[in-house]
Amino acid sequence: MAEWDIRKLQILRTLREEGTVTATAAALRMTPSAVSQQLTNLARQLGVPLLEAHGRRVRLTDAARLVLRHAEAVFEQLERAEAELAAYADGEVGEVRIGAFSTAVPALVVPAVVALRVTHPGVRVQVREAEAAQAYDLLGAGEVDLALSLAAQAPTARDARFRTVALLADPLDVALPPAHPLADAEALRLADLAAEPWIFGGSGPWSDITRGACEAAGFSPAQAHSAAGWPAILAMVEAGLGIALVPRTAAVPGAGVVMRELGADRPVRHVVAAVRRGSEDAPAVRTVLTALRGVAEEVGRLGPPVRGVAEEVGRSGPPVRGVAEDVGLPERPARNA
Repeated sequence: MAEWDIRKLQILRTLREEGTVTATAAALRMTPSAVSQQLTNLARQLGVPLLEAHGRRVRLTDAARLVLRHAEAVFEQLERAEAELAAYADGEVGEVRIGAFSTAVPALVVPAVVALRVTHPGVRVQVREAEAAQAYDLLGAGEVDLALSLAAQAPTARDARFRTVALLADPLDVALPPAHPLADAEALRLADLAAEPWIFGGSGPWSDITRGACEAAGFSPAQAHSAAGWPAILAMVEAGLGIALVPRTAAVPGAGVVMRELGADRPVRHVVAAVRRGSEDAPAVRTVLTALRGVAEEVGRLGPPVRGVAEEVGRSGPPVRGVAEDVGLPERPARNA
């Protein structure tokens, strides 16, 4: 019977995902020569060629793909075995590492960590800010246990390595200058703002979200200005240079704008959490996911910030209500995510 080496199979799987030996070595923190040697040894152990030359690179053989198809079930079962072993600690003790995009950290992750300090003081959470591509690389490499991203940036269901969990339908509110004629309108629809100058990023997920939301409401937004961070966008809105869609979780402390909730055509962005397939039953991971869901439900129930929120109540809005004062969160810029 062939000798199946789990570590070498993980290297082969990483090569499939990364595409080159150099990228595989970087992802696994190995040298390229060590990667090549391990894969050569695996081919010898299994008795089949796993790589073939393709120009100046290598690619997986059909035999390698067959091996990996069976190995995925092994990896999933090993994750489940680890989860069952961890169950002896019943979720009250453990460490969970989270990789999350910029606006999710203050809006979802920090409040969840604060709550866990009270309800599960033995669960230690390590937070790492990372945009989607990096977060999923870290998750696949085993360097984080949970990855938060927008649903549009999450792996597809065809990716056998991960399982995604819906967290939040994050409403998009509109930021208006304080003197805007619609700032005090009784009801406001996105379609009412078709003729307005808009402010959003030149490219990337937030540009796509803004354009997609406006097009769904029946118009194409006229981009007056481009910015990559919420403080810059809201400063331009406050100065009357245009208007912007802002996720409710991206409220920025001290923003002198009017935030208005949109009506029937209100757009949302979907935030998801992902885990390695099979690890969702690990008690500590389940405990942290439950805390994140609780924060997400609270965010979903609250309305947008009101006019003069920074001056009137000294908060940045619903995503961190009652948290910034309790734990002294610093004010920090948020990128478009």
